[in-house]
Amino acid sequence: MLHTPRSTRGMVTSPHHLASQAGLDVLKEGGSAIEAVVATAAALAVVYPHMTSIGGDAFWLICWPDGRVETIDACGAAASGADLTLYRSAGHKSVPWRGGLAANTVAGTVSGWQAALQRAAQYNTQKKQLVPTSRLLRDAIWYAEHGVPVTTGGAEIAAAKSAELKDVFGYSAIYEPDGRPLRVNDILKNQALAKTLRRLVTDGFQSFYTGSLAYDIAADLTQAGSPVTFHDLARHEAAVRPPLSVKINDATLYNMAPPTQGVASLLILALFDRLQAENCDSFEHIHGLVEATKQAFRFRDTHVGDPALMSVEAQDCLDDEQQLATMLKNIDQHKAAPWPYPSQAGDTVWMGAVDADGVAVSMIQSTYFEFGSGVVLPQTGIVWQNRGASFQLKEEGWNVLRPGRKPFHTLNPAAARFSDGRVMVYGTMGGEGQPQTQAALFSRYARYGMGLQEAITAPRWLLGRTWGQESVTLKYEDRFQADVIAQLGAAGHAIERVAPFTSMMGHAGAIVRHSNGVLEGATDPRSDGVVAAW
Repeated sequence: MLHTPRSTRGMVTSPHHLASQAGLDVLKEGGSAIEAVVATAAALAVVYPHMTSIGGDAFWLICWPDGRVETIDACGAAASGADLTLYRSAGHKSVPWRGGLAANTVAGTVSGWQAALQRAAQYNTQKKQLVPTSRLLRDAIWYAEHGVPVTTGGAEIAAAKSAELKDVFGYSAIYEPDGRPLRVNDILKNQALAKTLRRLVTDGFQSFYTGSLAYDIAADLTQAGSPVTFHDLARHEAAVRPPLSVKINDATLYNMAPPTQGVASLLILALFDRLQAENCDSFEHIHGLVEATKQAFRFRDTHVGDPALMSVEAQDCLDDEQQLATMLKNIDQHKAAPWPYPSQAGDTVWMGAVDADGVAVSMIQSTYFEFGSGVVLPQTGIVWQNRGASFQLKEEGWNVLRPGRKPFHTLNPAAARFSDGRVMVYGTMGGEGQPQTQAALFSRYARYGMGLQEAITAPRWLLGRTWGQESVTLKYEDRFQADVIAQLGAAGHAIERVAPFTSMMGHAGAIVRHSNGVLEGATDPRSDGVVAAW
């Protein structure tokens, strides 16, 4: 059985060990879980730049000790000049995946940090002040200025994407300074990003959107060919919103509302809760979750997008027993339903923290593809996301490009409150795989009683595509029982074997706080992460 780390005073988990440690150190100095996550997120933007950046978006889910749960939507909208005319005049039938025209939405991450810290200050009335911003960003600044060793995963992605990215505006100056892709144990430095983080300390997070920093960001974006302007940045702000929720046996689950796919994550587990599946990682378990995924994704791809433009409310679906019953009737517990169906991809980091007071945070931060649009802003060292590359260049329909529209997001941090008093925060990167990995690890832990670390280390599956690869198969890591895989094939699933531990299956993590204050944490062996605790 795999060891699950435990502690009582505080815990952080993330996909890079240096970032987890940065967050833990903030906890040790009296910071809250929210402050620890800001420190972790900032460090990740430096040490894990292929997966995240302050030039991306973020979503927060915060469980307060008094039972309240709230979310922060830090998703940027499409630029005011990002319209069909712009792309058609450039000869595009779809939004490019890379380059300036892919960098067509505002980056919301820093606004999410700001909003989260404001919530922490309002909650923490007994404290005279929060941990200073200079302390929260200290480690990130040091790593950007002095450098950090490149990991195996980072080097593999840098090599695989070099041909695609090396000529994108600003990329090679930071990520191929010697005229070649980064290699393992190269020391990666980003002096411009270090200066940017220092400016956030001295001028405040709002300077990213309305200060001199915003003018520098906008100037570089214009030079890169992006439609995002200073005025687009200035119009942006994060929003605090209620979560989506659904009740299952012995727990209430929480996730992000649209424009994320959080409703799909909740639907999968709500449907599976109503299915018979006695044994963990059995045919009934995996098949049941896969078929629930198909039903959830059909709802998602039909209805979910910018909430301002949706015709249905995501929470209404979760509350509608008749609609859930209809989805359940469409699940054959012995036979696979026809597939494929449209899918999404993405590159992301999930992180979580719980402090001694019981504040629990589930947060996810992303640039969409690895290195986002590939655009790296010279004055600031910021990698800009390509989330808006998911927009469709059509007049009408799902997720079509419109100025000011929020793009559909695969990001969805998750949490659960159990009837016995446990609180769980969990999540993963992995685009289309996020709801599926969440369902696998949660069901293993909560329904079948598997240890938390074992639930994440155990083999996983993925229906559809991830990492930008077009695929409709049911991929499985080569560690399942042979008879279970044979049953899945016989039931009509188009199965495909992949490596035993592959990043294709995401970088998951989880923390559980028990009613007596004991913390349990887990991180993914597929990542470079650790659980940091005291």
